Amino acid sequence: MPAPHFTPRLFSFLRELAANNDRQWFAANKERYERDVRGPALRFIGDFSARLAKIAPKLVADPRPSGGSLFRIHRDTRFSRDKSPYKTHVGIHFFHEAAKAAASVPGFYLHLQPRESFAAAGIWHPDPQSLAKLREAIAARSPEWTAVRRSKLPIEGGSLKRPPRGFACDHPFIDDLKRTDFVTSVKLADDDVCDAGFINDFAAACRRMAPLVRFAARAQGLAW
Repeated sequence: MPAPHFTPRLFSFLRELAANNDRQWFAANKERYERDVRGPALRFIGDFSARLAKIAPKLVADPRPSGGSLFRIHRDTRFSRDKSPYKTHVGIHFFHEAAKAAASVPGFYLHLQPRESFAAAGIWHPDPQSLAKLREAIAARSPEWTAVRRSKLPIEGGSLKRPPRGFACDHPFIDDLKRTDFVTSVKLADDDVCDAGFINDFAAACRRMAPLVRFAARAQGLAW
């Protein structure tokens, strides 16, 4: 049995970071961050690449230390009242290869946080143009959206109180047309994340959630 990618040390670091969210503490514990958080996350991304290619060949697992699938630990505090410099979770996104050409693209996401970890898929906060294309595909009853409905995936995220302009109130998919996000997720226990078989479990979760990502990609004219 291969060694697990993530260990309880990752969650210990994040708990301590939440209690000591300042640059001085982080500098003193940067070696722990590299060893227990960043390094394992980059290895996971690299190892997941082959599995991702079988699920969604046009999505990318980029293990580069910066500019790849791993989100930065540093928070953008420019427009936030909370000036805490660091995120207290690990975020990993497996995005469509068209990400550089499109402002809003679908993909898979892995969120690691003590007792709040989850796997997610779809498209979060699509830009107006992308949202319009998603709604057009739903209104046209595309085969991809029919597959999503049949899969019974729980769709999460924001929604309008009233039907968007241009769509009839009695449309059979009116509740879906009101959506402003198209995301589904699966909760993950800390112990599961630290299990040696987690990478296979995450792949299985992505496979179940793939119909939503496929719909979002094809609705925007992206290859799948």
